[in-house]
Amino acid sequence: MGGSGIARHGTPDAAGVILTGSVPAVTEDPDGAWLRRVRALQAIAQEGLTYTRDPFDAVRFTRLRELTAEIAEALSDADPGPVRLAVEQAEGYLTPKLDVRAAVFDDRGRVLLVQEHSDGRWSLPGGWADVGEGLAAGAVREVWEETGYVVEYERLLGVYDRERWGHPPVMWYTLKAVVACRLLGGERTTSMETDAVEWFARDDVPELSTGRTSPRLLERVFEHHDDPALPPDVD
Repeated sequence: MGGSGIARHGTPDAAGVILTGSVPAVTEDPDGAWLRRVRALQAIAQEGLTYTRDPFDAVRFTRLRELTAEIAEALSDADPGPVRLAVEQAEGYLTPKLDVRAAVFDDRGRVLLVQEHSDGRWSLPGGWADVGEGLAAGAVREVWEETGYVVEYERLLGVYDRERWGHPPVMWYTLKAVVACRLLGGERTTSMETDAVEWFARDDVPELSTGRTSPRLLERVFEHHDDPALPPDVD
C-alpha cells in the first residue's frame, strides 16, 4: 500500500492462483485461463497492427488476429459468429471496458438491489460506463433509471478486475467500479431492465446475477459500509 491510501488486491502468480491482500484467494478456472490468453493475444495483434510500419509485420499481426478469432470462436458457448466478428473487426489499441455499480444503503443498513429482467436474479444498480459521463454521474443516473431513487455520490469503494472477484469470465477484459451513493429521495419503480427493486440485509441477500454482482464483491461492499474509513480497493 505504501503511502498511497490504496488497498491493492489480486496479483496472479505463475500457477494461476490469485494472490490477495485482505480478501480470500481465488483460483482461476481453466476456461477463464484460456479466455485470459485469448485477450492477451488479441491485444498483441491489435497493438501490432496499430503501431507497425512494416507491411510484412502487418500481415503477421493480421494472421495472429485471425487465429485469435478462431480460438475465441471455439471457446464461445453462445453463437460463435458475433464473437469472431468482434475480434476480427476490432480496431486500434485495446483498452478495458468499464462497468459502474452503485452501493446505496438505507438507515437500517440494507443494500439496494435490482432484479434483472434478463435472468431474474439480483444485482447492484449499474451498467456500462457511457462515453462523456464520469463515474459519479453515471452511477447516480443508473440508480435513478433502474430504481426511481434519487441519490448523490459519496465516495469510491474500489475499481475491481471483475474475474478476480468471482464473476464468470467474459470475452472482453472488464473493470468494475463501485461507488457509494447517499439516498436523497424518490420513489421505488422498475424499468425496462429491472423487474423489482428491494432493500436487503446482509443475511437475506437473494440469488445474485453473478455476471453483474458476485457474492464476493457484494460482501466487500458491506465491509466498506461497516467501515467507511477503508481506503478504495484498486486491483
